[in-house]
Amino acid sequence: MKHLSIAAIPGDGVGKEVVPEALRVLKAVSEVHGGLSFTFQDFPWSCEYYLEHGEMMPKDGLEQLKAFDSIFLGAVGDANLVPDHVSLWGLLIKIRREFEQVINVRPAKQLSGIRSPLTQPKDFDLLVVRENGEGEYSEIGGRIYQGEDQLAIQNAVFSRKGTERAMRFAFQLAEKRRKHVTSATKSNGIVHTMPFWDEVFQDVSKDYPEVTADSQHIDALSAFFVTRPEKFDVIVASNLFGDILTDLGAAIMGSIGVAPAANINVNGKYPSMFEPVHGSAPDIAGKEIANPIGQIWTAKLMLDHFGEEELGTHLLEIIESVTADGFLTADIGGAYQTQEVTNEIIKRLKK
Repeated sequence: MKHLSIAAIPGDGVGKEVVPEALRVLKAVSEVHGGLSFTFQDFPWSCEYYLEHGEMMPKDGLEQLKAFDSIFLGAVGDANLVPDHVSLWGLLIKIRREFEQVINVRPAKQLSGIRSPLTQPKDFDLLVVRENGEGEYSEIGGRIYQGEDQLAIQNAVFSRKGTERAMRFAFQLAEKRRKHVTSATKSNGIVHTMPFWDEVFQDVSKDYPEVTADSQHIDALSAFFVTRPEKFDVIVASNLFGDILTDLGAAIMGSIGVAPAANINVNGKYPSMFEPVHGSAPDIAGKEIANPIGQIWTAKLMLDHFGEEELGTHLLEIIESVTADGFLTADIGGAYQTQEVTNEIIKRLKK
């Protein structure tokens, strides 16, 4: 039997509601599967924890997490309690950076029963591979001067190693899918980093002759996400471009509440972390209407990561059968509560 230890960090807002629901689903998966088991340990790290302790996680927090096979995160942030740059850099981004989770993977797929805001959506099913460790989100830069002379500089950092790593990850995923990789670039306007990105993409693509490769400028690519999302298979993008594209991918699905994400450590030194794309949504927290599908689909990505791809695919099929039959929360036009959607997923898993 394969046993996996999971560190669960519900975090803030609706994270405290959807993480327990997804853990219920994983328990049901293990009961049905028979050859897979989980142990879960909850960590109360959040903005409320910060107010009490003056930090988002204890000094030895990363050391504690290191012992687990995976980290299952809900949502981080509540600007009413703690400034976002404090909460994110003190927990989410700290884990990503310290645990070398250099790849972020986010799928977007038209799910049966969920109405897309697109007028005539075709059956799209795409993956965005986002470089997750450097790029535009580097910490290099600063501010000088005051008043009208004040100056802020933010340096984008693109290493050959980091860029190539993300691209190879994308090509390897495409080999298992429809064998097409699109690179998000902006080399007609960003004159140093993006031509470098393009050169690395051209070099890497030569090693995957069975995969079709093309490049699209990010502005046009964003437009095509809306007008022709079905043409894409795997998209590889820098940290900023990938972040923007994946929120857009969630939007064309119909709700950010259904979108999952995986932060992948590729060298095996540290656990990977799985989280939905949505935030903590404090405006709906406690109302039992948060959509659990993003967190449950995130559990599917975690199963894939551990080599249980057949089981992950089955879970996604169950999710889609539930949405197709109208078991929807309010954000996607339904009237079901969080637990009711989860209950139906578990019911069908056990059937």
